[in-house]
Amino acid sequence: MTPSAPGSRIASKLGLTDRIFAGPRSRRLMATVDAGLERVDECLRTELHVSDALADATSRYLYDAGGKRVRPMLALLTAQLGEGTTDEVVQAATALELTHLGSLYHDDVMDAADRRRGVPSAHAVWGNSVAILTGDLLFSRASQLMARNGERAIRLQADTFERLVLGQMHETVGAQPDDDPVEFYLQVLADKTGSLIAAAAEAGVIFSNAPAEYQRPMSVFGEKAGVAFQLLDDVIDLSPDPAETGKVPGTDLRAGVPTMPYLLLGRADDDESRALRGRIDEGVAAIAEGADPAVLDADLALLRDHSATAATLDLANSWSRDAIEALAPVPDGPVREALTRFAQAVADRSS
Repeated sequence: MTPSAPGSRIASKLGLTDRIFAGPRSRRLMATVDAGLERVDECLRTELHVSDALADATSRYLYDAGGKRVRPMLALLTAQLGEGTTDEVVQAATALELTHLGSLYHDDVMDAADRRRGVPSAHAVWGNSVAILTGDLLFSRASQLMARNGERAIRLQADTFERLVLGQMHETVGAQPDDDPVEFYLQVLADKTGSLIAAAAEAGVIFSNAPAEYQRPMSVFGEKAGVAFQLLDDVIDLSPDPAETGKVPGTDLRAGVPTMPYLLLGRADDDESRALRGRIDEGVAAIAEGADPAVLDADLALLRDHSATAATLDLANSWSRDAIEALAPVPDGPVREALTRFAQAVADRSS
């Protein structure tokens, strides 16, 4: 047995053992998924190796920093509806995780994020150009790996990547005057986060040769669970403990990236909420002009305790319930139980 993979750290965030695989009939499933995650991590280590010394170091940087391996775990779970952890499932799960890793390099450049997974962001170490090119390299590796599984794998990868790019583009441009900011943001989350988790859930079905009628439900499940996951990340982004996020608290908002608590704050019509929103806007503008990001510390602490953040938690739970409803066509059993707990866990990472 190889040492615990970095992906096994998912247990600390999602309560993998105690929450997703609770109950005696889930123990065998847990062992199967753990073994699959070891195979995915082995494949990741192989695919991240580059003969060029600089590219090898930069490509492995965020992988070595850890990560929850949410997408591979979900692909391995849904694969148990078919023939299980086939080589094709492992390759697809690895490719989607590489795509996720590549997107992190780009996101941190665009958001000017200082830290990721508890370490300085790649662009803080090597500069923007190298970080962007590293992301591009990982996208290339992901496409090469998916191509081994034929046209349907290539199509899944291409369609998912298109949504990722469009989601990032829409986030960058922002809501237009005719857009509802909250609905616009939810669509961005569905594209940027939900699409990749949906692809993982669907990939497990496709590449384990599970019944085709499970593909659409798994896609819907993954997308809705992905939105719930990101809504919780918006709350966690406000955490005062950097160990919880691997980033400076409020990194997204300090960089001028709207999050759901901020958007829901904008819907509040009381004077105190409007004043808080105004101060946050002023702070973001000041940071963009070179002010110390700490200028927002006090106001972000107020936002953390505001009803808008509690409403974000409620919204995450609503999307989680919708994800669980999508599981209706899946037969009763340990896989359905684990997927249900997965959706619940991504919307409640407080314990």
